[in-house]
Amino acid sequence: MKTDRILFIIGRINYKVNRFLVKELKKHDLGEISPSHGEIIGSLLLRGSLQMKEIAEIIDKDKSTITSLINKLIVLDYVEKKKDMDDNRISIISLTAKGKALKPVFMEISEKLIIKAFQGISDQEKEILNILLAKLNKNM
Repeated sequence: MKTDRILFIIGRINYKVNRFLVKELKKHDLGEISPSHGEIIGSLLLRGSLQMKEIAEIIDKDKSTITSLINKLIVLDYVEKKKDMDDNRISIISLTAKGKALKPVFMEISEKLIIKAFQGISDQEKEILNILLAKLNKNM
């Protein structure tokens, strides 16, 4: 196997995953949500309210990008932003009722993606892949 293609293959997988997510979101009439918006919504669905800084760390994007993405989600009424009661400099992001209602759709899309991605891959192979990808991620 040519190992110089590993990063290229990872890039292609990323492209295909994003294309899959866009297609699935459109199927659910959620075309206004991009995969990057989905990362934010998914983080909030899993963890509840989060500081902007925490969201930036979780999805590994800079604060200005997060601010832009969150502002669009506010306009679309999926999230709301409030100031922290103890420190006015901190913004807390929470899902609105409309945002919380996305949970079953996000779970369905996630399940479809997992099934598609891991067909024909054993549990042992998944464990090895997870270890190796974690090492690559840490190196970057």
